[in-house]
Amino acid sequence: MKKILVIEDQASMRKNIAFILEMEGFSVHTAANGKEGLDAARRERPDLILCDVMMPQMDGHEVIAALRQDPGFLFTPFIFLTAKGDREDVRCGMNLGADDYLSKPIVHEELMTAVRARLDRHRMLRDQFDARPAVSPDFTRLEVFQLDFGLTHREAEVLAWIAQGKANQDIGVLLGMTERTVKHHASQCFQKMGCENRSSATLMAIEALMRERGDPPP
Repeated sequence: MKKILVIEDQASMRKNIAFILEMEGFSVHTAANGKEGLDAARRERPDLILCDVMMPQMDGHEVIAALRQDPGFLFTPFIFLTAKGDREDVRCGMNLGADDYLSKPIVHEELMTAVRARLDRHRMLRDQFDARPAVSPDFTRLEVFQLDFGLTHREAEVLAWIAQGKANQDIGVLLGMTERTVKHHASQCFQKMGCENRSSATLMAIEALMRERGDPPP
């Protein structure tokens, strides 16, 4: 049974999300603010974290920044819950290492789609790679993608975010481009890399970064 931590200061929202997840067969732990959430994450070691952005004592951005500094949480799927549609808020969260975000009020189908997608991706990477912190890929090394795959700088940026599990819409927000432009760059990446989809491109990108660092292949 997968364990999910819900960090949300609104009691009704927190209970509603926990109820949905429990009905879907997950083990759920909850926290009412960022500080409690950080303590619960370190204590429970959840498989996935759902976290509100605006909270007392410690906001969501502070929570993920603290967790990503811990080697044990480098790969833990992290989804923001936000009532804000501000692009800068989304961009900030993604740059700190968030995997996805959901807008409030939370819709059952959207919640479960996001949760399952992030757990599936985490399982895929775990199965394909040794996920010890010592071999955590450095996605800032864009020159590796340019040299290995013949990508432009912009295409390398898009590939780096694809390999981190970001959707086209999110990449557009992060890089300041339209979703259509992101799709074009992604298509160019796949063509130059000789792969057919995002999963294959992700594995090839991580392998390239591991080779460049001298880490053993999976």
